[in-house]
Amino acid sequence: MSVKVLVVDDASFVRDMVKRSMRTYFPDAKVEEAINGRKAQFMMSKNHYDLILCDWEMPEMSGLELLQWARKNEATQKTPFVMVTSRGDRGHVVEAVQEGVSDYLSKPFSPEMLAQKVVKQIGKKLKQARAPKAASSTLGGDSASVLTGASDKAKEKPAPKVTETSLGNSAALLTGGTAKPAQEKAVTPGKKALAQIRFADFNLPCVIKSITLNEVKVVARRGERFPMILDPAVVDIELSEGGTIERINGYVHMLQAVEKRVDTDFISLVIRFVDEDPDKMATLSKFIASF
Repeated sequence: MSVKVLVVDDASFVRDMVKRSMRTYFPDAKVEEAINGRKAQFMMSKNHYDLILCDWEMPEMSGLELLQWARKNEATQKTPFVMVTSRGDRGHVVEAVQEGVSDYLSKPFSPEMLAQKVVKQIGKKLKQARAPKAASSTLGGDSASVLTGASDKAKEKPAPKVTETSLGNSAALLTGGTAKPAQEKAVTPGKKALAQIRFADFNLPCVIKSITLNEVKVVARRGERFPMILDPAVVDIELSEGGTIERINGYVHMLQAVEKRVDTDFISLVIRFVDEDPDKMATLSKFIASF
């Protein structure tokens, strides 16, 4: 019998990424998807799943509400439930733990991080389903095999912690969707608009050059680590009047050298947004209009 996993997220981009990762590491597992908690609740009422991978912030029914329902339902009380979200501040983690969450995965995350969480929750069932060698070899030499108990050797890097003083330590999120188009507006000359882009295991401070409700173009100093095209990303924007716009979710759409030479010190990035959250879009609209 194959292992069945339910992926719950309102962002098709995230669901597709999780499904690709599952196919890479656990091709024997059957993965189904739900666009929100309400749809997942219906599917869980009709089918048995060995693992739930669920976003927190969704329309109609949130991940926390789905978790609460699952733990009150006799058929799903013991089903492993992993909350996949950027809401990594201590209060939200404690709240999820009190409601019976099995584990927590902060966004953005790498396929390897996801694989480790899956193995932690249903590793024995995956072994019984005879997960193929592809799953073990892809994690690299240090992990040896995702399914042989050696997964603890592949150290998962912790997600960035939230602080109230700096973008450098604010939370990250990758949820999805599409935003309505807006006219691009460049930053006023002499006025710095700072942001930080979060990737799975590093952060990139940058300056915003232009921004719309669809995407943001930034310039960052070239460093030892840099993202690749299509890498999941989260943008945190520092507001001039204080505070931040946090957890605008997207992916790397374009990379370009600022100068036409190999040793250029600065790189230009375009992050395409995939966030549907109306509150974030409203705040972002005000931010764009303030230039």
